[in-house]
Amino acid sequence: MIDRKKALVQQEALRLSTIYRKKKLRPVQLVVLIYVVATFVSAGILRLPFMHKPGVSISFTDALFTAASSISVTGLTVISVSDVFNTAGLIVLIILFQIGGIGIMTLGTFFWLLFGQRIGLEQRMFIAADHNRPTLSGLVGLMRSILALAFVIELIGAVLLGTHTLLTGYHDHWYTAYFHGLFASVSAFTNAGFDLNGSSLIPFAHDYYYQIVTMLLIISGGIGFPVLLELKWKVLHRKERHRFSLLTKIAILMFGVLTTLGAVMFFVFEHNQFLADKNWHETLFYSLFHSVSSRSGGMTTMDIGALGPSTLMMLSGLMFIGASPSSVGGGIRTTTFFVMIAAVWSYMRGQRNSKVFGRELDEDDIRRSFIVFFVATALVFTAFVLLSFTDPFPLQQLIFEVCSAFGTTGLSTGITPELSIAGKIILITVMIIGRVGILNMLLLLKQEDHPVRIRYPKETVIVGQ
Repeated sequence: MIDRKKALVQQEALRLSTIYRKKKLRPVQLVVLIYVVATFVSAGILRLPFMHKPGVSISFTDALFTAASSISVTGLTVISVSDVFNTAGLIVLIILFQIGGIGIMTLGTFFWLLFGQRIGLEQRMFIAADHNRPTLSGLVGLMRSILALAFVIELIGAVLLGTHTLLTGYHDHWYTAYFHGLFASVSAFTNAGFDLNGSSLIPFAHDYYYQIVTMLLIISGGIGFPVLLELKWKVLHRKERHRFSLLTKIAILMFGVLTTLGAVMFFVFEHNQFLADKNWHETLFYSLFHSVSSRSGGMTTMDIGALGPSTLMMLSGLMFIGASPSSVGGGIRTTTFFVMIAAVWSYMRGQRNSKVFGRELDEDDIRRSFIVFFVATALVFTAFVLLSFTDPFPLQQLIFEVCSAFGTTGLSTGITPELSIAGKIILITVMIIGRVGILNMLLLLKQEDHPVRIRYPKETVIVGQ
């Protein structure tokens, strides 16, 4: 009976995929189209007069940039959201953070279930494309778990941050404190990087409690939903033996290594400059916070423009790598970087296969990792060259800006509001690609597979010498 049901599911999936091929539209194409349309619709909503404070208006370009930055959960801004938007506008931004961070199809699943609709194979294919999942099985339960976990984490963060700012006198009224706490919590967990202070977390530069809660929220969103769900299962079933998946092991390892390495390098590059007059705990938190935030969070406790060129290049590298797969972050993803390192290390040791944590890496995954890295490098380089033509700022600032957009991070040296219209459009494009993912963009352009009928003789060429 189970085999028969499985066969029917496979047959229906094949039928739907055939329909999409005939229509020249595949699930990944529709998902990308939805994100693009959602960006333009959101820009229109953000331009509505009743979204703004009295006497304030913004251009369509600035509204489009803000919408793209919100849906891609980047955080680069050309305006001060606290000065432009009223409460209604800020609530719209929170919704956009959720759409971009958790995913359009995940929220769509929530509303389908809320209204008692059946989640068919067609919707499952959209969800799989949105989250880059290789199979259709267990997607509905996965979406339920992601939504529940995300909302719980954001609620806890809102209570912790709101209560803290209320007790410390940062806000006088409880509703202001908890609304700001909610905005900050959602912005941190989805790695959106927006703030209501107009100066990121600089007012909290010496408030280590606020920074710790924010870092935990950023890490929770950037570590990846599959990892969070595995950790949750482990906590709830401590007495049962559970073998973590290879994805979880790699994601946790890379988060730890890159965070530590980033903090150490920040200290080394800045200990005689920005950190020269700071005591040990200030040095620790400045280094650690910006290492965590540069992975995708986009929040800062200092003026990024005050950092030296070496630090900016290092942070650009961290932003380019980005967060874990199936997370709220962008970049090439930590697993891609790890797989490339493992493949190179195996080659240096004369091994034909790459083995990690007692498992052998799939050759297709290795090939995809190098393809993603190459295409991402080409994208960032092209955007950098175009931006250097349209906006003649110092090169390290332009590289930093492009990597921040691609990694959907949102850190900036302060040049974002001064960009030309062409420069803003370039960053909008990079932000959307960074949110959708390089692999999905490649699948968007990928032609239908054809069976190989003719094989040609192989011939070696000289490479790398």
